Amino acid sequence: MSQGVETVGLYVRDQDEALAFYVDKLGFRVHTDVRNGDYRWLTVQHPDQPSFQLGLFAPGPPIHDAATAQALRELLAKGAMPPLVMVVDDCRAACDRMRARGVELTQEPVERYGSVDAGFRDPSGNGWKLVQARRG
Repeated sequence: MSQGVETVGLYVRDQDEALAFYVDKLGFRVHTDVRNGDYRWLTVQHPDQPSFQLGLFAPGPPIHDAATAQALRELLAKGAMPPLVMVVDDCRAACDRMRARGVELTQEPVERYGSVDAGFRDPSGNGWKLVQARRG
């Protein structure tokens, strides 16, 4: 039996908005979408990485009290959460596809460190780096 990290969560300001972004603009697919009262467990997967889930979680009860949830929402709005990294075969082509779907880049593709990388944010302010896989 293989073990390891299965799900990594990130906070989003609105789960429906995040779901539309990750599915419609980035091409992820829904893995789990269940509710328990007001709590919603929502995860998506990259189509090429079916063993890994990205959780799209809203700050608030039952995990956070009102003050903590508000502080997290403020940090999100400032883009202060740690960035995520997605590896792609061709960074420039991936950026072109994303632009065509309405994703705004925060950093155009740049060659450095033997690769090409770019940046964007999701609607909640979470930062992403696109990094071109190194060849050879």
